Amino acid sequence: MAMTRASNTHSRHDEPDTDHTQNETGTHSQSQNGRVVVTKDGLPAWLDPVVHAVETVEPLQLSRFLPPANGAGRQSAVLILFGEGTRGPELLLMERASSLRSHAGQPSFPGGALDPQDGDPKADGPLRAALREAEEETGLDPSGVQLFGVLPKLYIPVSGFVVTPVLGWWREPTPVGVVDPAETARVFTVPVADLTNPAHRATTVHPSGHRGPAFLVESALVWGFTAGIIDRLLHYAGWELPWDRENQVPLDWRA
Repeated sequence: MAMTRASNTHSRHDEPDTDHTQNETGTHSQSQNGRVVVTKDGLPAWLDPVVHAVETVEPLQLSRFLPPANGAGRQSAVLILFGEGTRGPELLLMERASSLRSHAGQPSFPGGALDPQDGDPKADGPLRAALREAEEETGLDPSGVQLFGVLPKLYIPVSGFVVTPVLGWWREPTPVGVVDPAETARVFTVPVADLTNPAHRATTVHPSGHRGPAFLVESALVWGFTAGIIDRLLHYAGWELPWDRENQVPLDWRA
């Protein structure tokens, strides 16, 4: 598959004072004293509403599915990566291979389960996992990513995953694309302008009766957990535009 990247022609002279050193997982990321850093220093002004949303949103404002109180669930993380392309702010997404047993063919954020080498799930383990998985799935160079926020942990009942959404700024864009076709069908970016466009918004309806937000963008139907996070971020960042929630897209039982 052809490699793609987000365009970013402006230079940055206001980057945070952090070291870019190699961590234990073999990837490169912003770190201090061996720990992955989360910093808001030097972010573009257009990300301010997202930063505010991350700092103020409550777990139940994101989803009614929260981690089990007994600690059950497999710890995982996703990377919500904002870049700046030719049409302005954009998000990095990937489409899972159709041969996978779980969420086959579904667009998603890069991410996956924590590995032991990622470290403490209650510390910076999810940060390392989000960067590592993004590198493994899309070829992303973590050294060009500035992590700036972490959302509350959420739960995906169908798979039993406890997910930590990690937010990043694609400070230095690099080429990305499919690394392993057995896991990933394609890697693509979506302009935020397309995500907020009412014409691209819909409500999915599962045969079970569950309804959820969806986005018809880049020849893909983005739904489920990923669409839910995007929907809430757009809402609490003040970027959401009025859209027709009765514009329905039916799903089948395999979804």
